[in-house]
Amino acid sequence: MALPPLLLLQDMALTFGGTPLIESADLSVSPGERACLVGRNGSGKSTLLKIAAGLVEADRGKRFVQPGATVRYLAQEPDLSAYPTTLAYVEAGLGPGDDPYRARYLLEQLGLTGEEKPAALSGGEARRAALAHVLAPEPDILLLDEPTNHLDLPVIEWLEGELKSLRSALVLISHDRRFLESLSQATVWLDRGRTRRMDRGFAHFEEWRDQVLEQEEAEHHKLGRKLVAEADWLRYGVTARRKRNVRRLGNLHAMRQQYRDRNRAVGTVSMSLAEAEQSGTLVVEAEGISKSYGDRPIVSNLSLRVLRGDRLGIIGPNGAGKTTLINLLTGALEPDEGRVRLGSNLQMVTLDQRRASLDPDATVAETLTGGRGDTVTIGTQTKHVVGYMKDFLFAPEQARTPVGVLSGGERNRLMLARALAQPSNLLVLDEPTNDLDLETLDLLEEMIQDYSGTVILVSHDRDFLDRTVSSVLVSEGAGRWLEYAGGYTDMVAQRGQGVQARAVEKQARAKGAERPAAAAAQPQVRSQVRSQVRRRLSSNEQHALKTLPQRMGELEAKIARVNEILADPDLYARDPARFQKAMDALTQLQADLHAAEERWLELEMLREELEG
Repeated sequence: MALPPLLLLQDMALTFGGTPLIESADLSVSPGERACLVGRNGSGKSTLLKIAAGLVEADRGKRFVQPGATVRYLAQEPDLSAYPTTLAYVEAGLGPGDDPYRARYLLEQLGLTGEEKPAALSGGEARRAALAHVLAPEPDILLLDEPTNHLDLPVIEWLEGELKSLRSALVLISHDRRFLESLSQATVWLDRGRTRRMDRGFAHFEEWRDQVLEQEEAEHHKLGRKLVAEADWLRYGVTARRKRNVRRLGNLHAMRQQYRDRNRAVGTVSMSLAEAEQSGTLVVEAEGISKSYGDRPIVSNLSLRVLRGDRLGIIGPNGAGKTTLINLLTGALEPDEGRVRLGSNLQMVTLDQRRASLDPDATVAETLTGGRGDTVTIGTQTKHVVGYMKDFLFAPEQARTPVGVLSGGERNRLMLARALAQPSNLLVLDEPTNDLDLETLDLLEEMIQDYSGTVILVSHDRDFLDRTVSSVLVSEGAGRWLEYAGGYTDMVAQRGQGVQARAVEKQARAKGAERPAAAAAQPQVRSQVRSQVRRRLSSNEQHALKTLPQRMGELEAKIARVNEILADPDLYARDPARFQKAMDALTQLQADLHAAEERWLELEMLREELEG
């Protein structure tokens, strides 16, 4: 028997400024359930979460919370101004029976001391304190709006583990695909003011969404054909004196309204990129560069070559010096030692993380046109600024809107729109995914993949890195950076671990290891490989290296067949036992594939070392 929901929203509706934002939204959260809420920017996700938290009152609908159930809400922009320190803020969220030591534990895990003054906090530090505030009481229901914004990879991965260990029910909004896939068990899709629910995690969302949209398109096509027939009847056969004809005329008007409503989608972002003439083969060459601030090394003796067409991802914890490294590689900052040589015919476009190059007093149109005229030139194509704005989901009336009043997502889209209009053969993107919705991320990924120039990007989004980069440059601590082939997942397989927090590195140095920190930070897998360099591959290893690719192909084919079974949206309701059997099989197959890939990668690296 299913447990009664802790939180229930039924038929919610809310209108802002005459336009319905939410028309008919439902949300049900059972004890221990982890659901993600997805939809485009501006679709009303954050507003629906605020309604669930009781912070916004809907125009219509029913909100029910089980008596005695505790609810905690994480806002996108938390306000700590009423508290003297971060510890006081976190302790204020505790109830009478909550563990007082959990506040300090969470702050420590999130890299804070508890003594920080709210007025001096950065965006990332404020987000960490707010996470500790909502996690400390271990509430019955957690409502989290973009919890990974401004967090680095070590904290994101820690947060995943912490949320999995809690007994709290969870409703989550996030643009981080890997985070959603790891945590969600159900998916609620808010689209054109209405919600749809799938009792499976986000990993299956895109396939399900496409099926729903295809079915809608087929129904829309039928409606359009019927509308043509009815309009023809109206033109030649209506007789107003007969009641049935009056009723039929009313049905026609209702159909027309339905047709208009079907087309009232939010809009589609459209990205085009102005590419300059091809650069030289060599784009950036760094030879033994070093950079320190005081006694803290940021980069130590780094040599690196970036060639035309490379996609280089730079990853590391906050404070590791990723932005400094980009400035060194692009010539914006001089190294203390070594030299950087830039290739010929470079035309570089940069998207900075802090949006500092945006003038808050300029209008959207002035930002895109540079204050000259009302057209934007993308390569050889000229567009009116309002038409170009529409490509990035800006309404025509926003042309005169000052940049300073735009939301974070709108400012990021504006930065992208301005950057992509400039001719370039080198794109430098510092945290380009912040505040973007999933569909805009898809298009940005496709744009980067199709771009013929060179890309250097900084990101904490693991899935985005896996989909876009050809190699990653990773902070190993103490100013040491190592390059790994492939994306984030490939790097983890080679290192044997993800990115560590800087606090861990400081503790390791404080213990006074006799070896230099750079030598102590050798990746686990490479150490294992080097320990075996003096021998040859055994016959079993040679056989495994030869047969594992075929084995991985067979596992991928089996996974595809199971996914076809699970693609049936009615399977769970029709045959729960078969659904569960398929899910168990999929879990096992994915685990087997992961193990086979790791074993093949280890053997391939060993073979290369031995042959080298």
